[in-house]
Amino acid sequence: MPSESSKTGFLTDEELKNSPGIPSEARRRKGPVASIECMEDIPCNPCESSCHVDAIIVGEDITNLPQLDGEKCVACQTCVYICPGQAIVMVDESLPEGKATVMMPYEYRPLPDTGDVVTALNRAGQTLGDAKVVAVRQTKRMDQTATVTIEVPKEWSMQARAIRLKR
Repeated sequence: MPSESSKTGFLTDEELKNSPGIPSEARRRKGPVASIECMEDIPCNPCESSCHVDAIIVGEDITNLPQLDGEKCVACQTCVYICPGQAIVMVDESLPEGKATVMMPYEYRPLPDTGDVVTALNRAGQTLGDAKVVAVRQTKRMDQTATVTIEVPKEWSMQARAIRLKR
């Protein structure tokens, strides 16, 4: 039976519900944590090999889906830019006033600037609304993948996965 994403081109909420890489709501409210949205049984394990606290386990069979131990995750962010499928984001629902942040890989140019207002998009590329860029990071170690962190309403934290610049 084909997966929903093979029919739609993007992961659905239903597919992600039982994913071994999605942190619990309780963990997301404690502070930043990786959310691994990888649902492909392909040979890949850079997330596991880059995690220095063993919070991500793929196992001996590198076609296994990555499993996240959210309690071990220290939000070092390495897995976000190391994932070749751009399937990992960092989510933080611990902010006050119903806000959250989502850090995502970003390989487009130009990069947004901190303070920019951008359009937050869901996995299907549909508009969620305005979001504020709170951080942009790119180092030599990150090669050509920058990370962009946006502030969004908490209810968007598990939906916002891309941005569109307003420039």
